[in-house]
Amino acid sequence: MAGNSTGAWTVAPPDLSTCLDESGSGRTDGRSADPTADIARLLAEVLAEVVDVEQVPADSHFFHDLGADSMVMARFCARVRKRADLPSASMKDVYRHPTVGSLAAALTGPEAGTTPPAVVAPAPAATGAATTTSASTATAPPTGAPALVQQPGPGSVPESDANAARSTSEAPARAGTPQYLLCGTLQFLFFLAYSYLAALAAVRGYEWISETSALTARYVRAVLVGGVGFIGLCAVPILAKWALIGRFKPCQFPVWSLSYVRWWVVKTLIRTSPLRLFTASPLYVLYLRALGANIGRNVAIFTTKIPVCTDLLTIGDGTVIRKDSLFSGYRAHAGLIQTGPVTLGKDVVVSEQTVLDIDTSMGDASQLGHASALYAGQAVPAGERWHGSPAEATATDFLTAERVDCSTARKVRYSTGQLLALLLVYLPLAMGGAALLSAAVPQLNAPVSPGSSSFAGWTFWLGAMAASLLLFFGSACAGLLIQGTVPRLLNLAIKPDTVYPLYGIHYGLQRAIAFLTNRKFFTTLFGDSSAIVHYLRYIGYNLTPVTQTGSNFGTEVKHDSPFLSSVGSNTMVADGLSVINAEFSNSSFSLSRASVGARSFLGNRIAYPSRSRTGDNCLLATKVMVPIDGEVREGVGLLGSPPFAIPRTVMRDTQLSHIDSDSELRHRLAAKNRHNAVTAVVYLLARWFHVFVLTLLVLGAETLRASFGAPVIAPSIILGLVFTVCYFSLLERATTGFTAQKPLNCSIYDPSFWRHERFWKMAAVDHAQFFDGTPFKNVVLRLLGARIGKRVFDDGSFFPERTMVTIGDGCTLNAGTVVQCHSQEDGAFKADRTTIGAGCTLGVGAFVHYGVTVADHADLACDSFLMKGEHVPSHARWGGNPARHLPDNNQHPHVPVAARA
Repeated sequence: MAGNSTGAWTVAPPDLSTCLDESGSGRTDGRSADPTADIARLLAEVLAEVVDVEQVPADSHFFHDLGADSMVMARFCARVRKRADLPSASMKDVYRHPTVGSLAAALTGPEAGTTPPAVVAPAPAATGAATTTSASTATAPPTGAPALVQQPGPGSVPESDANAARSTSEAPARAGTPQYLLCGTLQFLFFLAYSYLAALAAVRGYEWISETSALTARYVRAVLVGGVGFIGLCAVPILAKWALIGRFKPCQFPVWSLSYVRWWVVKTLIRTSPLRLFTASPLYVLYLRALGANIGRNVAIFTTKIPVCTDLLTIGDGTVIRKDSLFSGYRAHAGLIQTGPVTLGKDVVVSEQTVLDIDTSMGDASQLGHASALYAGQAVPAGERWHGSPAEATATDFLTAERVDCSTARKVRYSTGQLLALLLVYLPLAMGGAALLSAAVPQLNAPVSPGSSSFAGWTFWLGAMAASLLLFFGSACAGLLIQGTVPRLLNLAIKPDTVYPLYGIHYGLQRAIAFLTNRKFFTTLFGDSSAIVHYLRYIGYNLTPVTQTGSNFGTEVKHDSPFLSSVGSNTMVADGLSVINAEFSNSSFSLSRASVGARSFLGNRIAYPSRSRTGDNCLLATKVMVPIDGEVREGVGLLGSPPFAIPRTVMRDTQLSHIDSDSELRHRLAAKNRHNAVTAVVYLLARWFHVFVLTLLVLGAETLRASFGAPVIAPSIILGLVFTVCYFSLLERATTGFTAQKPLNCSIYDPSFWRHERFWKMAAVDHAQFFDGTPFKNVVLRLLGARIGKRVFDDGSFFPERTMVTIGDGCTLNAGTVVQCHSQEDGAFKADRTTIGAGCTLGVGAFVHYGVTVADHADLACDSFLMKGEHVPSHARWGGNPARHLPDNNQHPHVPVAARA
């Protein structure tokens, strides 16, 4: 692998007694006159120690020749960063320059460490919505990182001035333990009161409907009750926002404080409003306007991530914001909630799976590509197209859907139809379903005489069991039947590659197809097994010919249209794939086929557009921005946003996934299928038992209410919540034998991996998300086995392997943060522990991989991808996809000096 050839360096190089410089003078310091050669020699020494070889030739490829992988090279980068005599190297540098010689040349080249001139971006002229402001100038980062342009919001001062104002006397102190406990108590009381009032209103309404026996009268009453309830639930968040907050302004305040409690109440009400069901509807825009957002005409918003600080949101005429975008108007940092403006000009395009941090803006007719992010202070100039994380300029056009006329009358008709369908069909059907369930199980309406013990009678338990069986398995079978029939009929009316106006019949059909075929229950049930292939083909995917691996897809797959989704043979997909078949403008949409090539592997959290320029035998790394222009990539790997080429596979993964013969593969696949089948049965029984116990609680509350009145509703709600948390915690821990999971390096056909798949399926994360932003989230995560420090603020993080995660005291975890302690690449599976030190901040939408260590008080910027094996030093700020150290001259906006560390 390494010989005594020219251009090779050893760990202990021979003594260089005399080296001549260009002038012929002697040197006795052991260094050559060429700084690149010196750096290359030192890099070779470090790499030789890491890969445990005697010498590293200058032209040896890190991955192909030395057999290294990303974990090994991450350790190499960490050691290089600790050397004062070496320039810092990132994983992106390693992948782009995969030899010692080329890496040294890149790190010592003429552009290395230089700072380009500052970039001044004009303020967006948001016609019809935004107020034009002037942009300030920011110091640009070194070459290779996009300039972070300071862009003030309407009516605000430039960010540098705002930082100075916030970092002086008004910088708030972090909350202590008494405030932490008081906050949790107030949040619990609010939940109890609101849930009790909502449940009481529902019971009273149902009783009033049941008082009449005439079918017509019952229907009319059901419509009235549903209408009043819908209006009330929609009005409460709006009234609470204006009463408790007034107008949101750029500011910061400690989490767990009384100010935070008021803000959290409003945030919770806004995000639980039934109007969130009307995403991608004109009604949704009206809802945001009622909450204070400054939104122009002909704006289309498709993301279900509802912004919270709506007064700080400005959107100009004709703008489109596509699905899975995050622009909340706030973030958490170092124990503080920080709010700031998000300003979008006229005719702006914000693509799928993007993050807009606070204090960001986009000028008129600008575009932001999919899987991209704007960091705080960045501003996209008018007419420019940007992509990447953090975003930088590009020539790619992210809008090809032709804009068409979309009249106000069309919007009114569509919105009116939605409301009528909800009030006249869906809500009465739901109440009718409850009535049918009562008729099918007479015990639900059985009178209870005072002093009788109905709980001891077998009829009570039998009725609860019958009701839960009918509710759970009946709903599952009916849902599966509907998925295979109704969407196929609806799809007959939609033609691919045809532009349709929004808010018409074709648009309604497309939304219905996407809703009916994206059901998480079924992908969780069938995912991570051979059954997922048959399920996806059943709902419309084109997977022919199929090469069964037993892990073709994970448990999270979604799409715009299953009938236009194709995946090539022998391709494997991890969790979080979002197939983008639909392209939306603010007034139109079109559907196109999205095709994934054969013999490929797709990592986690990938947005895959129909315009993808990837072919066969590709590795698409986690959170990669799939390219939509240029040549078709084949036989390579792609990493990052914007993407760059990496090796398709490495030696270690090939060795782990190797199977000696076809007969051995068939034998292991059959064993895996049997294991997965048992897992699916256990999953169904476990979920049914949960429904059964909740049914018992409902029946018990209804029985006791006849004697004790409405107050019994509150204890039943608490018992239901406590049981759900304890039951799923016990179930998840039992799956791992009540021990912490251990690091793994194995094939997907190893029983250790099958047990890990069972753990994923048994684990329930939905109930944990219910506690986001409260102290109770830490309690729940500890019950699930995570090592959580004191007063950790968790606004919506997700840990797939709870027992392998350690979070230090006082950490701040933002919404959408993922700490994933595993990785699957083709047939190889790897898992290792990840540690987040005390006082760290993980930004909105950040993704942390396995084997990572983040030292105390470090920051990870929004939408960053911290790769496996990385080590982030204490007090460092990292960001990007893949994440790398960010220069000190771009300090995290809004961070008071007193608040750091």
